[in-house]
Amino acid sequence: MSQDAARTVRAGRHTVEVHRPGKVLFPAGSGRDGTGGAGEYTKGDLVDYYRAVAPFMLPHLRGRPLMLERHPDGVDGPRFMQKNTPEHYPDWISRVEMTKEGGTVCHTVCDDTATLLYLADQAAVTLHRWLSRAGRADRPDRLVFDLDPSGDDFPRVREAAVLLGELLDELGLPSALMTTGSRGLHVTVPLKGDQDFDEVREFARDVADTLAAAHPDRLTTAARKKDRGDRLYLDIQRNAYAQTAVAPFSVRALPGAPVATPLSWDQLDDPGLHARRWTVADAVEQARTRPWDGGMSRARALGPARRRLTALRG
Repeated sequence: MSQDAARTVRAGRHTVEVHRPGKVLFPAGSGRDGTGGAGEYTKGDLVDYYRAVAPFMLPHLRGRPLMLERHPDGVDGPRFMQKNTPEHYPDWISRVEMTKEGGTVCHTVCDDTATLLYLADQAAVTLHRWLSRAGRADRPDRLVFDLDPSGDDFPRVREAAVLLGELLDELGLPSALMTTGSRGLHVTVPLKGDQDFDEVREFARDVADTLAAAHPDRLTTAARKKDRGDRLYLDIQRNAYAQTAVAPFSVRALPGAPVATPLSWDQLDDPGLHARRWTVADAVEQARTRPWDGGMSRARALGPARRRLTALRG
């Protein structure tokens, strides 16, 4: 069979046609493929990965508007950030009309495996999701801190994660870790969705400011790169209406096809851990350990945590 011959994949009640499954999206290069070597991955590999990880990924996608990062010519080619759902997408793919300044956007929503595979066929390498669900668009049920180092300095990321986790524990908030698949970590707090984005963002900013004030030589909340120096940036900018964060188990458009992968707090002690630790070759194995079980189901309201933070800040 020619590498350009389409193949079909059955997913639930739908059949998805995968066009040019042999097309290389990730050329062999300096990335790691889970065995220590350089990894080359095709569109067929991307589809197979998303099919395998779907049971673990879909709970983090259902009901959420998406922004799709598409690379139809591979990760070395042009990148397209897609918000509006094209008219040619099948009718069975969920859509939701969301308001924006001056109009609306018809976002794709990934509610099932078939949709996930269809998006992979469209070379949607990375899925970025809203922190709220379409039915309660102004009430986020996730709060995300992005630990963004000034360089490729994972020890500093690890240190910041420990400090942030300790502060969140002190505030009575559960939290979960995820590699970004790039340079840093995301620390996610599950929320009950009682507060609007403005309240959640203000709380996240106060937490970040408190932590940065306690460690001014290592951490910063300065939005401008020129003001950060070599300090790690505690980024809370994603906590706003219509902003997105990379979805758990999404592939990143980088050499070796690294994956944004949930992990347990215990795994933070692994000396081999780094932001691109897992790839399409082994992220499913990590997913099967269900590292977020328990923690992400303990959603909290921010009222008690706000009172604790106010007392802590004096």
